[in-house]
Amino acid sequence: GKDAIMSTQSHKQVSVLTLSTLAFTVCFAVWVMFSIIGIPIKASLGLNETQFGLLAATPILTGSLIRLPLGMLTDKIGGRIVLFVLMVSTVLPIYLISLATEYWHFLLLGLFVGVAGGAFSVGISYVARWFPRQRQGLAMGIFGAGNAGAAVTKFVAPSLVVAYGWQAVPQVYAVAMLAMAILFWIFTYTDTTHHVPGHVTVRDQLAVLKDRNVWKLCQYYSIVFGGYVALSLWMTKYYITEYGFGMQTAALLAAVFVLPSGIIRAMGGWLSDKFGAHRMTWWVMWVSWICLFLLSYPQTEMVVQTTKGEMSLHLGLNVWVFTALLFILGIAWGFGKASVFKYISDEYPHNIGVISGIVGLIGGLGGFLLPILFGAIVDITGVNSGIFMLMYGITWVSLIWMYLTEVRKVPMIRKTAAADTRE
Repeated sequence: GKDAIMSTQSHKQVSVLTLSTLAFTVCFAVWVMFSIIGIPIKASLGLNETQFGLLAATPILTGSLIRLPLGMLTDKIGGRIVLFVLMVSTVLPIYLISLATEYWHFLLLGLFVGVAGGAFSVGISYVARWFPRQRQGLAMGIFGAGNAGAAVTKFVAPSLVVAYGWQAVPQVYAVAMLAMAILFWIFTYTDTTHHVPGHVTVRDQLAVLKDRNVWKLCQYYSIVFGGYVALSLWMTKYYITEYGFGMQTAALLAAVFVLPSGIIRAMGGWLSDKFGAHRMTWWVMWVSWICLFLLSYPQTEMVVQTTKGEMSLHLGLNVWVFTALLFILGIAWGFGKASVFKYISDEYPHNIGVISGIVGLIGGLGGFLLPILFGAIVDITGVNSGIFMLMYGITWVSLIWMYLTEVRKVPMIRKTAAADTRE
């Protein structure tokens, strides 16, 4: 009777959450594929840093732009069919990358492969609807941990490149994507009561953009998510050029940043439920501000004139300190990604889909623009750590904005929090 219905429902919840998270992990791994294969491609085509940045970022562009329409479509016809079709549609373009020879081939295919990045907005709304409200933060956090797919690429792709050449990566990924799509379809369920046909129009979504608060959340997300994506794309190369490592070592060191930041998002969801989104985000911004300040320091040689002749000093981060700071930054951003979504579900419970679509879109565009700016900075100045100076500046903006709009009103925030606990 009732118990049996409950147990099948919870079985379905677990199944949906597990397979959606796995599917999203594969999609994310594909989305940042050029962070590894872009390095040999850059060498063979003789690209400069800016061109490499554009190559790595092209999939991020379509993955971000497609989030809004996909989110709306998911509300209408359900996440299961949308995610399945999305995954299958990327299989051929992924495979074709292995045959590409010109720079424009890679850019064009990158746009099509980027569609995989849209899996986030489909999956998050599909998964959330299967869970009661008080468990949604955790469920969305677990699903969001599929961000760690960026680390899967760091572990798998370099070995393939070294053993079989970079062409092996898109071939293996195409097969993996097809297999994942089929598994997803077999082991998930459709619940038609979740579909809300045509309740969101484009006009509603544009109306949301008049809300200043939404722009502030976009700004936060463009650091914690956009910055995460940008550094996922850039760090392997950074370790190679700044510290002289080979590709496999560089990718493993980059994974120290990428993997924890992806996985910790689930814990971030739980902590945001407990401490509130505002307090979490404030701490996240301060921690990233400090880390980015230290990471910005370029390798410096100083010659001091002394009475005994010249004394030379070297100032700069060695690889261990650098990696430790990057690790802390990654953890902070992992919490931040979750806390921004908690803001959304707290402040806009009735249109989570719309707001998270827009915030995800702008955050993703941060992930598209940053690598191109990184490349330009390195091309123009020749200073590798210039990329951290840029992000330090962006974090400044967030901190000031947050201080002016939220922290100065803290007594008010505390009052509302007290009122909430009494209810």
